[in-house]
Order: sequence, then structure tokens, then C-alpha cells
Amino acid sequence: METLKNKTVAAIVTDNIKTADVFKKHGIDFCCGGGISIEKACEKYNVDYNVLTNDLLNIADTQKSYDYDKWKLDFLTDHIVNIHHTYVEESIPLIKQYAARVAKVHGQSHKEVVKINSLFIEVANELTTHMKKEELILFPYIKHLVKCKEENTTPNKAHFGTVENPIQMMEHEHESAGDIFKEISMLTNNYSPPEGACNTFKALYAKLEEFEQDLHHHIHLENNILHPKAINLENNL
Repeated sequence: METLKNKTVAAIVTDNIKTADVFKKHGIDFCCGGGISIEKACEKYNVDYNVLTNDLLNIADTQKSYDYDKWKLDFLTDHIVNIHHTYVEESIPLIKQYAARVAKVHGQSHKEVVKINSLFIEVANELTTHMKKEELILFPYIKHLVKCKEENTTPNKAHFGTVENPIQMMEHEHESAGDIFKEISMLTNNYSPPEGACNTFKALYAKLEEFEQDLHHHIHLENNILHPKAINLENNL
């Protein structure tokens, strides 16, 4: 347990992605706010350190999932696009449809669903633009850096300066999307539909929760693995 105390939340999730579920259960941010130690996280989120570490050690004993930390960066960018960007693109129209319907039918008796509808439209628009910037600018440049390392050549001078510049912008946008989802989570009472909710209402909350979980995993892969490694790679070249 002593070894866990000073490890950051992000490092633990990087080491074993299944620990993300433990942090989510205790309400600890592991993607945008993952740069703090376990001890600090317990203080910040008012979580019992012994209970948390016990849960983490139990997870650590189970089989590890993919070791993303060992993946080549070009492969990791493809994985992010194929798995997470595709998930977001496919889920947005469905959630928009559910959210609009629930807001229209239940907006009078449940004012929060009107706000949830507008917040989801906002985050959906942000993420759509954000992912295009990654796919057209940041990820191709990271792949270029990987190729330069393999071929022992000098990278081309990018119009944005160093890779840290688009990364800073992407991380700022991650934080914005994360904040919107914190508000959605609060408005939905942590995705608990009200008593007697219809099936569309339940489906909306379930899909929003699934979307947020995917978003946390998605941001974690970028903020805590892809971005620091890309900066390090560029510096070494």
C-alpha cells in the first residue's frame, strides 16, 4: 500500500486500465485530473484511503487488459480513431435523438432534461470538431515523428511549432468536455432515471453513462499515454 500512496492516479490507470472502474466508483477523476497522487486524490474527493487501495489491489490481482503503455504511438493513434472516435461518431446521433425526445415529452415535469439536451448538443459539437483536428493535424504529425525515429531522419518543421502546442489545445478541450459531462452526471443524479421513467428516458441515461465512460477512457489514453510520449519522442529527435 505504501508504494501506491505516492503513485499518481493516471500512472495506476496506465498500468492497468481496469483500475479506471475503481476510480469511477469512488468519484475520482482519472483522465483530466489524474496527475495527482493517490493520497492527494483521497483528500480531494473525501475517499477512505484504505478502502480505495484495497479495491485497487483486488483489481490488480485480476488479469490485466491491454498494456497500452507498450504500444507504438502510430498504432495507439489508429486504435483511438478506430475505437473511440468511431464510438463517438456513432453514438452522437442516437443520444441527440433520445435527448430531444425526452426534453420534448418530459421537459415540463423534469426541467433538468431540457438542460441535459442543450449540454449534450454543446459537447457533441465540441467533440466532432476536436476529433477532426486530431485526425487531420495532431495524429498525422505523431505518425511522422514515429517514422522519423524508425528511419533516423529529422522531422519536418510543423506549422504549429512543437507538438506541445496542439497537445495543449487538445487537453484544454478534453477538460471542457469533461466539465460538461460532470454537469450532465449531476443533473441526471449520476444517471439514475426518475421513478416511473419511460424506456426512452432510461435509454437516454444509460447511453449518456456509457458515453461518459468511453470518454474517460479515450481522454486517459491521450492525456496520460499518447501526449507525454509524443512530446518525449519529439524532444529526443
